[in-house]
Amino acid sequence: MLDIKFIREHPDIVKEGVRKKGEDPSKVDEALTLDEQRRHVLQHVEQLKAKRNAVSAEVGKKKAKGEDTAASFEEMRKVADEIKALDNELARIEADLLTVLLAIPNIPHPSVPLGRTPAENVVHATWGEAPVIDFEPKPHWELVEKLGIIDFPRGVKITGAGFPVYVGKGAKLERALINFFLDEAEATGYTELLPPHLVNAASATGTGQLPDKEDQMYVVAKDDFYLIPTAEVPVTNFYRDETLHEKQLPIKLCAYTPCFRREAGSYGKDVRGLNRVHQFDKVELVKFVHPSTSYDELESLRADAERLLQKLQLPYRTLLMCTGDLGFTQTKKYDLEVWAIGQKRWLEVSSCSNFESYQARRMNIRFKPATGGKADMVHTLNGSGLALPRIVAAIIENYQTPEGKVVVPKALHRYTGFEIIG
Repeated sequence: MLDIKFIREHPDIVKEGVRKKGEDPSKVDEALTLDEQRRHVLQHVEQLKAKRNAVSAEVGKKKAKGEDTAASFEEMRKVADEIKALDNELARIEADLLTVLLAIPNIPHPSVPLGRTPAENVVHATWGEAPVIDFEPKPHWELVEKLGIIDFPRGVKITGAGFPVYVGKGAKLERALINFFLDEAEATGYTELLPPHLVNAASATGTGQLPDKEDQMYVVAKDDFYLIPTAEVPVTNFYRDETLHEKQLPIKLCAYTPCFRREAGSYGKDVRGLNRVHQFDKVELVKFVHPSTSYDELESLRADAERLLQKLQLPYRTLLMCTGDLGFTQTKKYDLEVWAIGQKRWLEVSSCSNFESYQARRMNIRFKPATGGKADMVHTLNGSGLALPRIVAAIIENYQTPEGKVVVPKALHRYTGFEIIG
């Protein structure tokens, strides 16, 4: 969430940033009103505490002189009752203020292009060429059925739509990609974690899934747990309520987990095959960095994700997301999209985002400056490195042969143990 001090000092900047994201800026005024009430009550409480201390000192003097202290004690009791009532009011105001602050989105970085819809995202870069083939390419859902490597109907039988079953070489290809992504992350300086796949409400709130995206999450109601929509949630919460030292920064973590998303409201051609599923595998890259370097670290994070696509020889484009297509918590975001020749369309496989101190403030993750002084909030970043379903779809479509077989990218040969599927 945003710092209330920053909101207080720059209300117009915050309101404009909220508008750029297509959100209602009235929450900013609501937060300022509650902040003013909070500071007024705090001032009153401090005055009463000063009065209580003065009366207490007066009681001590009267006792030393043998004078009657009954009236002074009665005055202290009344002051204590007033303080208790104001403390209760303060707790209510602070709870209301927190609720409002959680409802105010992060504001876009000045370098983010203005826009309202995905059509206004900017193509930042492209890499590679679409495969040149002399036959009509098939979409992956047709190929995997004939090859017997992904079973959609049995996934529906076991669980429901959006829960595919990987079979034989399909399962090995999935596992090979996971290991390849993790090894590449480790080689680039990321430390691997194997986190829980369930998180509590505090963790989901820390990264911004709550209260913004609760309808998209699977909930274990009996225990008040949430199935993770991404490893971002448990990994970023790894340092919640901790103070790091500046010398530790940047900290780079990675993790493989399955991810669970309800994808409520999804329909049409975008959900066919592996394009949009409810359970999928992903390797996540997370950074905790010094505020002065966070945008350089974002470019580095993007390069780490792009390098994986280059090694897999998958043509892709990098989009710089416009203000209206940014998420609730991001200040700047790149999306990586691979070309899938069978569908003749781009498929998103990674989002690389900077949150500045927005998540860190929710999770209370600070760092102590090397030169001493007051601890400050770290900046957090994350990116998919990479999400597997659409990578698998792109590999199957781009590497298909006229006979309906699939050639395995060379970078994966040592992980799969085979070079062709079919």
